[in-house]
Amino acid sequence: MKTQVVIDFESLRVLNLVQGRGPVSDVTLFKDSGVQLLPGVWYLADSGYQGLQVLHEQTVLPVKKSKRGRLSAEQRHANGRLAKLRIRVEHVIRWLKVFRILSERYRNRRKRLGLRFKLIAGLFNFELALP
Repeated sequence: MKTQVVIDFESLRVLNLVQGRGPVSDVTLFKDSGVQLLPGVWYLADSGYQGLQVLHEQTVLPVKKSKRGRLSAEQRHANGRLAKLRIRVEHVIRWLKVFRILSERYRNRRKRLGLRFKLIAGLFNFELALP
């Protein structure tokens, strides 16, 4: 089971959750989810979303090296800057996985996984709203 999380960079709130079955790529899961990309908004994504910049020009992805080539110092520096920005998102995902139900094999009814994941995300968003 693959899960995709859309997080607001400023507030760190979980905006959307999508689950997919079987081996499906991140960008395919995103396309099938029906999430609308807003014009004028920048999206930071990891390398699993290669091809998303075709759908939305304001998508920032890390530069991947070719099979034979190497990344230039400038490209490595740009990837490092992107990683420093994305670490906030990775911390949110880590916090969600504190609930072990999301980080280990799910052994209950598959129908309920989406509900449970959304409840955990709601708890996280509620905790962010507390003073």
